[in-house]
Amino acid sequence: MDGYYAFMLVATALVLMMTVPALALFYGGMTRSKSVLNMMMMSFGAFGIATLVFVLWGWSEGWGNLGNGDLISNPFTLFGLKDVEWSSYIGMAFQLTFAAITAALISGAVADRVKFSSWMVFVPVWLTLCYLPIAHNVWGGGWLSEHWVAQDYAGGTVVHINAGVAGLVLALVVGKRVGWPKEPMRPHNLTLTMIGAGLLWFGWYGFNVGSIVFPADASEADMTKQFMSETGVTFVNTTVATAAAMLAWLLAERVLHGKASALGAASGIVAGLVAITPSCGAVNTYGAIIIGAVAGALCALAVGLKYKLGFDDSLDVVGVHLVGGLVGTLLIGFLSTSSAPGGVDGLFYGGGLTSLGHQVMAALFTIVWTGVLTTVIALAIRFTIGWRTTDEAEVEGIDSDQHGETAYEIAAGTGVLS
Repeated sequence: MDGYYAFMLVATALVLMMTVPALALFYGGMTRSKSVLNMMMMSFGAFGIATLVFVLWGWSEGWGNLGNGDLISNPFTLFGLKDVEWSSYIGMAFQLTFAAITAALISGAVADRVKFSSWMVFVPVWLTLCYLPIAHNVWGGGWLSEHWVAQDYAGGTVVHINAGVAGLVLALVVGKRVGWPKEPMRPHNLTLTMIGAGLLWFGWYGFNVGSIVFPADASEADMTKQFMSETGVTFVNTTVATAAAMLAWLLAERVLHGKASALGAASGIVAGLVAITPSCGAVNTYGAIIIGAVAGALCALAVGLKYKLGFDDSLDVVGVHLVGGLVGTLLIGFLSTSSAPGGVDGLFYGGGLTSLGHQVMAALFTIVWTGVLTTVIALAIRFTIGWRTTDEAEVEGIDSDQHGETAYEIAAGTGVLS
């Protein structure tokens, strides 16, 4: 299937674009102008580190011993892509981009206040101890998949619950921004955020549609048939869920605040994409619309919880990715249908509680594993090299403090961009 390999190259490039520049723009626009470069650099830095980690030991740790039933796979079996066939490079590169964006997503929870050097230390350790073991257990034939065969088409547990839990832990360990929540900390450039959201939606087709997996014994004819049918389903489900989530978020805003905002539209798009990620191959079109609408409404409500609970999740990683990931993962247990590519009936289609039980266990496994290990990593950094910039640097702007640059040059005495 030469066409399939060409398709996977395009899908891989689309997922790469989701981190740089799409997520960098999305997050960068949501921060204050004095820290936008630092925010974007966290995405770029995460991608650079994830690339090297994945090529050296990540592919081995996640996929080196397929189906071994272990909690953790050996990172040295295929170290540096040793003995990896050339034909597997496309699959490896595709999974590499997933690891990169998962790490980059976490950065939004601690925007405006952490040292770039500490972030660059955190990323490789977190990928090694949290992301790769979860990926191995869900997609690489590890212990979890041997006991609870959860459906996770493109990363509800591996990517979004994983990143959301890590973001919550970091927000708690790193602490609040200076002046939060009394001082307004509004997005400085919603145009960038809207562009980033649009690019994320575009790139997400590589993320979801590219995650097709063929049976090991499938003939070329069977692969062609599966490819033609399954990619259409996942593409349409991704589209309608995202549209429904955006509209549901805007409706929730209108009811709660009297206005439907541009930031709400951008956030609703991402919430829908997050929720349909695990379920795009498990549900039909009606199920996708329901999942998107539920995710849009619930995430719109969840982003306000940080003020009530007192944790400073700067860019709503918890409210969008943890909550959206849980919505998409758990609703599979209700809305999954055997007529979809996943071939499993959920509770609403006569399948009983089996599917829901498997989805719940996969979500709990991810929450506990990542929650515990991220706490250990975060505290180790806090009590060694430290997370925070100085209060003075944070108030004046960490772009200048951490990178010696500013995003916008203002002509002296004029207040006008030069």
